[in-house]
Amino acid sequence: MKNFLALAFAAVFGLSAASGALAEDELSKIKSAGTLRIGTEGTYPPFTYHDGKNELVGFDVEIGKAVAAKLGVKAEFFEGKWDGLIAGLDANRYDAVINQVGITDARKAKYDFSEPYIASKAVLIVKDGNADIKSFADLKGKKSAQSLTSNFAKLATDNGAELVGTDGFDQSIQLVLQGRADATLNDNLSFLDFKKKKPDAPVKIVATSDNADVSGVIFRKGNPELKAAIDKALVDIKADGTYEKISQTYFGANVSN
Repeated sequence: MKNFLALAFAAVFGLSAASGALAEDELSKIKSAGTLRIGTEGTYPPFTYHDGKNELVGFDVEIGKAVAAKLGVKAEFFEGKWDGLIAGLDANRYDAVINQVGITDARKAKYDFSEPYIASKAVLIVKDGNADIKSFADLKGKKSAQSLTSNFAKLATDNGAELVGTDGFDQSIQLVLQGRADATLNDNLSFLDFKKKKPDAPVKIVATSDNADVSGVIFRKGNPELKAAIDKALVDIKADGTYEKISQTYFGANVSN
């Protein structure tokens, strides 16, 4: 029995040691290569997209570059479609994915995340001059422009709204501006991006949800040193003003919480 316990202990200890070595190798491998390989879509503005010069830009791209710099390496981006992006980690095509990946329990069961670097909240948007809608409860009996399969549509109906189906945020906003809908429920990041591009558009936020959806840098499990290094990098870019500068560039506001 003692021998069995000793062997079991040794096996567990050995596994832990091996995991630690693997984790250390992952970070040291990145530093040795001089690059942090990052998976991203490249087709999801304002987070990751190509500008007029066909250069990869965006909020997430700049965050990736800033994190890599804090690790003492350069960011190298690998573009791919969303449905296969996270799976690319399994194939070791890159070290991390930075692409507005929401932190969920299902994903955490298979992958590790950094601490959140951006938060998104549901907001209630109406046309300037609308004095009838001041809260989510005021949606009762009103028309709300929504993608019918979105979580925002459910939130709107839960508050008694009549849905007007749309293809997405841009169409929803247009219906509100045209008076064909009283309001739209959408995420604050989309609204900030819209107002950054069209600051004179006569729409406003009248209510914001208490709950936030957060996104983080996602990478393979079993790399605590890499997680710690990326978490520290995120803390550092917030402390030295880099995060604020990137956030203001793309949203005109701080979107960390």
